[in-house]
Amino acid sequence: MKLCITHTTQYTYQSAVSDSVNEVRLTPFTNEQQSCFQHAIHVEPNASLFSYEDYFGNRVHAFAVNEAHGRMMIRTQMTVVTKEEAQPEIKEGGMSPEEEWAWLAADEAGNGFAEYLLPTDYTAITPEVTAYAESIAAGGMNRCGPSNISDILDASNASGASVFDWLTCLCERIRTEFVYDPMATDVTTVAGDMFVRRRGVCQDFAHLMIAACRAWGVPARYVSGYHFVGDLQGGSADFEQATHAWVEAYAPGIGWCGFDPTNDGRVGERYVKLCHGRDYKDIVPVKGVYRGMGDATLDVIVDVKRV
Repeated sequence: MKLCITHTTQYTYQSAVSDSVNEVRLTPFTNEQQSCFQHAIHVEPNASLFSYEDYFGNRVHAFAVNEAHGRMMIRTQMTVVTKEEAQPEIKEGGMSPEEEWAWLAADEAGNGFAEYLLPTDYTAITPEVTAYAESIAAGGMNRCGPSNISDILDASNASGASVFDWLTCLCERIRTEFVYDPMATDVTTVAGDMFVRRRGVCQDFAHLMIAACRAWGVPARYVSGYHFVGDLQGGSADFEQATHAWVEAYAPGIGWCGFDPTNDGRVGERYVKLCHGRDYKDIVPVKGVYRGMGDATLDVIVDVKRV
């Protein structure tokens, strides 16, 4: 699938500001699932960009606007070709489910994935989060809806579940047990809050799944990007588009696998990955500081089209 994406971010300040220093994380990955063929960033007021790769491997563009300005606009345009994610296969002679979980509990996984196993402010491992992860492993897998999990293991005892099966069930449980509601939470909501509100947006669903994974010893990271649904809107072009968030979790013998606890279906050709990190704080699309008084009004417009 070939997608053309335009992402416009505009800040309007109450009074003129200066010495604005900013970072932009809006460059798509090129990997086995997607290829970025064109990418451009335009900034007003005009500023020189320099780029670097951060600790997590994300491409970052940084710039500074020193003169006084009352408005700042950042527009990124990109063309990305995606392909459907391959269905993970159980390899002959691979690890058994018991061996997979044992490998995750050993030092090799703990040292190699430390940053994706430790809790963060957004993904704190509270008693509620731990109990939720345990409920999946202790018999909750029979409530995961249509899947082949029941054909692989005894649904009343998840000791025979592979890591990938457990992740699939966790993703489905979050999707069905929590309500998508853009008015219920804000950018500061943490995973533990979801058990009180029982509703949220993609950021909240992703943080909850990540926290549950880490509580059960499974490395997990937060992913930002775009989810193309334009052709599913009945031909309507006026629906609001935005960035999206989902999860990548590590399954032994398979590697990093994408899971979207917000939407039904696999993370495949409709998804464009921008960045990944421990949680939202690591991959904020645009962030910066400036010298000046008063607040700023933020407007974001995202347009994703199939070419």
